[in-house]
Amino acid sequence: MEIAYLLIVIFLFTLATIDLTVGVSNDAVNFLSSAVGSKAAKLKHILLVAALGIFIGASFSSGMMDIARHGIFNPDFFYFREVMCIFLAVVISDVFLLDLFNSLGLPTSTTVSMVFELLGASFIVSLIKISTGNFPVVEGMDGVMPTIANLLNSDKALTMIISIFLSVAIAFLFGLIVQWISRIIFTFHFRKNVGYKIGIFGGIAVTSILYFMLIKGLKGSSLVTPEIMQWINSNTILLLLGAFAFFTVLMQLLHWMKFNVFKIIVLIGTFSLAMAFAGNDLVNFIGVTLAGFSSFLDFTANAGGLRADQFVMNSLSESAKTSPLFLVAAGTIMVIALYTSKKAKKVLQTSIDLTSQQNEENEMFGSSSIARNIVRSTTNMIDGVTRKVPQNVKDWINNRFRPLEDHTEVVAFDLVRASVNLVLAGLLIAVGTSLKLPLSTTYVAFMVGMGSSLADRAWSRESAVYRVTGVVSVVGGWFVTAGAAFLIASTVASIMYFGGQIAMFIMIALVIYLLVHSHIRYNKKQQQVKVDEKMEIILKSQSKEEVWEAMKGHSSETLNNVAAFSAETYKTIFEAFAKEELRPLKNSLMKIMVEKNVLKKMRRSETQGFQRMDSTLALERTTWYHLCTSSCQQMLNTLIRIAEPMKEHTDNSFTPLSEAYIEEFSPYCRDIYHVLNDISQMIRDNNYSNSEAVSQRAKDIKHKLATLRKEQTIRLHQKTGSLKMDFVYLNLIQESHEILSEVRNLLRGSIKFFAQYQPEEK
Repeated sequence: MEIAYLLIVIFLFTLATIDLTVGVSNDAVNFLSSAVGSKAAKLKHILLVAALGIFIGASFSSGMMDIARHGIFNPDFFYFREVMCIFLAVVISDVFLLDLFNSLGLPTSTTVSMVFELLGASFIVSLIKISTGNFPVVEGMDGVMPTIANLLNSDKALTMIISIFLSVAIAFLFGLIVQWISRIIFTFHFRKNVGYKIGIFGGIAVTSILYFMLIKGLKGSSLVTPEIMQWINSNTILLLLGAFAFFTVLMQLLHWMKFNVFKIIVLIGTFSLAMAFAGNDLVNFIGVTLAGFSSFLDFTANAGGLRADQFVMNSLSESAKTSPLFLVAAGTIMVIALYTSKKAKKVLQTSIDLTSQQNEENEMFGSSSIARNIVRSTTNMIDGVTRKVPQNVKDWINNRFRPLEDHTEVVAFDLVRASVNLVLAGLLIAVGTSLKLPLSTTYVAFMVGMGSSLADRAWSRESAVYRVTGVVSVVGGWFVTAGAAFLIASTVASIMYFGGQIAMFIMIALVIYLLVHSHIRYNKKQQQVKVDEKMEIILKSQSKEEVWEAMKGHSSETLNNVAAFSAETYKTIFEAFAKEELRPLKNSLMKIMVEKNVLKKMRRSETQGFQRMDSTLALERTTWYHLCTSSCQQMLNTLIRIAEPMKEHTDNSFTPLSEAYIEEFSPYCRDIYHVLNDISQMIRDNNYSNSEAVSQRAKDIKHKLATLRKEQTIRLHQKTGSLKMDFVYLNLIQESHEILSEVRNLLRGSIKFFAQYQPEEK
């Protein structure tokens, strides 16, 4: 039996290693976004500072391990077999949950998942124990039947749950207030407006970090002796006053020596937030594993012949005595993952995009009704308050928030906001760590960034609805995580409780399969995903000629993709309707909607590119560009108008398209398909030597379709066939005529748009 549980412990350690790597990829980059977004230093230097913070934070995180041991359930009522069932259910559920959310493309939080997985597994095992009456003798119970409140630490669990979700509002509110005050003090022209304020600002920032990271953060660490901790507690006020005086003077001196103090604060903040992340979130990755390992050691050393379902786990009620070797090893793995993670840049860019001060960036989130209502209500409220503020006060505040007009370097946000984001997020997480509350680093860092960006007026009327949609999507994903984690963990724990060791190893095998399958699927997905290098050039290059060349390449791909897609889809929907195949019609409609969204996104991005081009060239080509994209949009709308009646007709099993009509229209379908493909190839190759012939072919087909439309109208009046089928066929003819008009406009606009630019001689 011990061999079986040893294998389970080995499996726990294996998953913990994977969790450490994945956790850094998904969470740790939150503390990099401010430093990278403000370009406070080179990336390699930022990574070095973050790595030091992670390593030190991991070494001081021992106190947080008690959450997994007895933060959710009361181990005095549980046997060894039951706690191993709970711990194994948590790590297995975590893999299931991450695989599910990654497949759906939904955001998640490791802190939320860990807490609710522990709660779900503990809750279901407790219910089973109550129903069976299988309890050990507990001192003080005097034969009284335990309740769910005895088995679960409901007060502590409720406190952790409330703290996690309250941290969303608190982080956003503090980010909003602190950034607004900081901007009022420093303005966007902070390089000319620091004076003596920078010393005080730096002194407060560094002293706050020192207090929470070194004084509060050291509490419970296995590397600090009780004597040292007692001395620190006895001299806290003196230490803080001394630190504030020292760092205020130091920061002011550095400013007079022409050092950029804000960059120093950003790097210190990066270090503190990395340290807070490791200290707080490490329990999410290895806490359950170390609790399981501790339980196994206790069972093998002290069971004295008792079976796994007879040995009570009183030892878990004691505080964790985590070996420094485990903490150092975990910190080392996290640092390696930080440097080698391929996912880090993508997650990092998500955070930067949502808090970016540059409104020209492409919005990665769409619009939602919730976001529109929030923005509308907030705008009305702000307008109402603004009307009551004296004009001179409004003018003074607006002057403090006037942005720089001479951007010499493209950054997502400036050093003032980066300092606030890092220092404030680190402090909030450190407070949670000192109180042994598992706050989510993702929650806090993300919401502080959103609050500070709102205070900085980075949310324009054009971008606010997209930013709010992003916030709602991410926060909504966290709430969904809580419910999903609870249900999955409770289900897995039930299966393993009743199935015993056989069910445990079946679940382990299933997890291994999921991990391998997810790895293969991720690699395939990465091979298919191509970085939009041309759009990066369009949005970030300072060379107008380079922007124009990238615009031509990117627009060519966009128009070519729509034309090629339209050709294939047009052919597919006609053939599917002729064969009464419903599934291709449904799939085609869904693909058209996806293509419309892609075109909308590309059109918005490329339109922003015109603002970065030579003004004369942009003015000359804008009209032709919009003619092309409008034609593409109308082509997709035409395909919808063709496919929807066909889908409804087929779905209702109405009279199918007659053989005579199929034979009659098939040549038109083939000719239109070839016209669309030919134009697609012209755009792709930028070779329009055959454009007149193709345009004439499209015109000839239009004339023939006009004649066919008249014939079909006569057939309708003669009532010789199925009226519903005749109407769908007439609609096909009319919309096919329309798509040829749009494709000719696309061809004409493309020739003008991609023509060689000849600048006027001065």
